[in-house]
Amino acid sequence: MKNLKKTDPQVYGLVKREEKRQSEVLEMIASENYTSSAVMEALGTVLTNKYSEGYAKKRYYQGNRVVDDVELIAIDRAKKLFGVPHVNVQPYSGSPANSAVEFALLEPGKDKIMGLSLAFGGHLTHGSPVSFSGKYFKVVPYFLDDKGLLDYDEIEKTALKERPKLIICGYTAYPRIIDFKRFGEIADKCGAYVLADVSHIAGLVVGGVHPSPVPYVHVVMTTTHKTLRGPRGAMIMVTEKGLKKDPELGEKIDKAVFPGLQGGPHDNQTAAIAVALKEAGLPGFKKYAAQIVANSKALAQELDKRNFEMVSGGSDNHLLVIDLRNKNVNGAAAALALEVAGIVVNKNAVPNDTMPPFYPSGIRLGTPAITTRGMKEKEMKKIAEWMDRAIREVSGLKFPPNNGFDKLTIKEERKAFWLDFKKNIWKNKNLIKIAKEVRELTNNFPVP
Repeated sequence: MKNLKKTDPQVYGLVKREEKRQSEVLEMIASENYTSSAVMEALGTVLTNKYSEGYAKKRYYQGNRVVDDVELIAIDRAKKLFGVPHVNVQPYSGSPANSAVEFALLEPGKDKIMGLSLAFGGHLTHGSPVSFSGKYFKVVPYFLDDKGLLDYDEIEKTALKERPKLIICGYTAYPRIIDFKRFGEIADKCGAYVLADVSHIAGLVVGGVHPSPVPYVHVVMTTTHKTLRGPRGAMIMVTEKGLKKDPELGEKIDKAVFPGLQGGPHDNQTAAIAVALKEAGLPGFKKYAAQIVANSKALAQELDKRNFEMVSGGSDNHLLVIDLRNKNVNGAAAALALEVAGIVVNKNAVPNDTMPPFYPSGIRLGTPAITTRGMKEKEMKKIAEWMDRAIREVSGLKFPPNNGFDKLTIKEERKAFWLDFKKNIWKNKNLIKIAKEVRELTNNFPVP
């Protein structure tokens, strides 16, 4: 980065700081990962200079012969990898991709979306009232049962009663295998489309450690980072079942992406997606996917030994959702304490959470990024021990949520308490000690 260093030393310095941070901590946010050097190199190519509104062989600008080939390679690789007949690789990210699917299939103000409630592990774009998906369309949420699992009988009952036009399955905080076949059957009974949002588990599907939704649903959307280990971006895939239901479905999706919601695609991003798809088709990727799950299960077992309560009781995939109420601490305080200790997770709501979103009762964590660095079951034992030690530092903290935390935003004394907590937690000697031990581990597992 010699040119960046010379031109803008301030930004260069921030990039180097972030590089150092990523190398020294355990990145365990379930939606994060490390790309390969090849993917990052593709992102930094001259393709970023080109404008290419339209689709391959049908552009509105000249000079796209090379770009056309890049996009067609990405499409072809996605088709083969996932086994689908139609792919759009242009969406900028997952939320725009989901919005394109919804605008292609639904009439605003009239048609219904049925998706898992945000508070139970769904996504904002699956029908949350604060999102466009909840504002433009009628929403019928479904929920998890008392064990933190999908209740397919109840979902079917709701679907047959409400008759949604679109049912969404695939989640941001669900640690178990999804029965896509059952969702397909439910949709067939009520005449709905099914969108499988596999953003979190796409790499596990490709790696053969999670069932594929392709035979059972009409549309599949995935981001290209997370377990797929590519750049930030997204793809929308139409299945054979989708084309059988509507032969023009692929064309409708494409028109919703462009010109419906986007202008020209980011061609450097498309190239990086193509590289990531090639890497995902290599034999070593299946071993990687299997190790992600093995690490997640091992970590769950070790945390269970230390009396951590996991939503659904464990994990079948790459992530864990931990309910911290038995530890007498909320997720916001826990996540910050863990960050000080060099373990990066995110605060997260748990089913039937009585706490507000910014101060929920749980945390979410995952194993994709640390698995990319080469960590295995042995390291999960150390991580569980460090997590236990870190949480103990804030367990029992007399924190404002115990006294009506929902009013925090309007009570200055509670604001002051939180700001003071955030400031002083970085001085906690025991957490700093854990962070040093974490760095000793991460030194042995370089970032790609």
